[in-house]
Amino acid sequence: MKVRIGLETHLQLNTRSKAFCSCRNPVNLREEPEPNTLVCDTCLGMPGSKPRANKAMVEQAIKVALALNCSISRETFFSRKTYFYPDMSKNFQITQYEVPLAEHGHVYIDTSFVLGKSKLGEATLGIKKKKIRITRVHMEEDPSRIVHVGGLGGKHTLLDYNRAGIPLVEIVTEPDFSSPEEARDFLQKLATILEYLGVYDSSSRAVFKSDANISLAGGKRVEVKNITGTKEIEQALKFEIFRQQNLIKRGGKVVQSTRAWDPDTKTTRELRAKETEEDYGYIFEPDLTILEITRKQITKTKKSLPELPDQKHTRFIKQFRIHPKVSEALVSELDLANLFEDLASRINPRLASVWIAGYLKKTLNYHDLRFRESGLKTEWITSLLRMVQKEELTDRNAELVMREMVEDKGNPETVMKKHHISRRVRIKITADAIIISPFEETIKKVLKENPRAVQDYKSGEDKALHFLVGLAMRETRGQVDANDIRKLILKLIKK
Repeated sequence: MKVRIGLETHLQLNTRSKAFCSCRNPVNLREEPEPNTLVCDTCLGMPGSKPRANKAMVEQAIKVALALNCSISRETFFSRKTYFYPDMSKNFQITQYEVPLAEHGHVYIDTSFVLGKSKLGEATLGIKKKKIRITRVHMEEDPSRIVHVGGLGGKHTLLDYNRAGIPLVEIVTEPDFSSPEEARDFLQKLATILEYLGVYDSSSRAVFKSDANISLAGGKRVEVKNITGTKEIEQALKFEIFRQQNLIKRGGKVVQSTRAWDPDTKTTRELRAKETEEDYGYIFEPDLTILEITRKQITKTKKSLPELPDQKHTRFIKQFRIHPKVSEALVSELDLANLFEDLASRINPRLASVWIAGYLKKTLNYHDLRFRESGLKTEWITSLLRMVQKEELTDRNAELVMREMVEDKGNPETVMKKHHISRRVRIKITADAIIISPFEETIKKVLKENPRAVQDYKSGEDKALHFLVGLAMRETRGQVDANDIRKLILKLIKK
């Protein structure tokens, strides 16, 4: 069944104050404030309170819209979206509807497709660019936080109005996604763009969440709300697609509705019948004036935009002659990209790119850390990679040092001493096949204890050689390079 998915993604902006009042924005606080302490008459919707638009919110939203290739409206205004839910005490939300801040943008993502099949029947994949259309980018205020005691369907509900009024930018796409994986890839790229712009920090308290609209084979559209971040979007969409497919197979019909994603049970549950735009009764917000955005302001903001991920990706490939996949991994996190550029001026750029995009990123991912949170210092990584570049460490031991640096928050020398990680020992084989190595007897012992593997290699089994090299590396505790060990084993076997 053909799947159509569209996303409505909400980002809490990191301005100092809220969208329409001077209350502090809790997004920027290190610790969770006591509930209902960052509030005022405007946040709570008290009679007679008057909203005032946050200039920084508008400026950040314009940056987002331009980075997503949108056309900016020269005049825009706010509206009241009427609904009677407990999370908005004034019974309407200040948002944009009739004339949003920006429209008609786009972002490209990489998608895979099947080129053909190998002789063994395995699919050969290719990568192509897919254009995701951005319908609109607009500003609005966040409602209060609803806390379901005992989970969804629990006995009672609490409200925290600290969140009410946090400035949001909403990014709405066309239904251009044909799989949950594409939606995940888009959100990952979008989050990276927002971090480059400086309007979002994934390690902060800012919430980055999406509502997904899904339909199968032209059927009714179902909205799934409150999918937080990029990790859960794929799970939520896969479950909802599975649910709708099973419903259709049993002869049922998909009804247009709104469902909530439950991250604990990894399922969706129905909230209510889906409202139409008319149900919200949008009217012009009378307490806020029309916003005029000048051509000069747009031009100035465009010039202030930083180098964005796609631009940096292209430059890295051209300037440093590194592999596109490696460059893609580097630019996926701004701090890693900046680290690479710093190291590329001190050591071999290709060496730096492979180690940062490969070994370092793998280690950080294992610990669920970003580089800025790791406690690692640039000079520590520089020192380690200089040892690698001078071939003072084998790749295996250098990777061990990298891992322990993350664990211990220490420099390479200290880590090597603490964990007894040795420097590289070289093997020399002279022209007349004389082996000069302190590990010759160790390798001979490995060969003697594994005669079957030796015989398998002599019979043409290359995997047996890899097995012997692995055993020898373990016995030499990574002090000898794998290629040197391979040469030594081959010489000893031939003897």
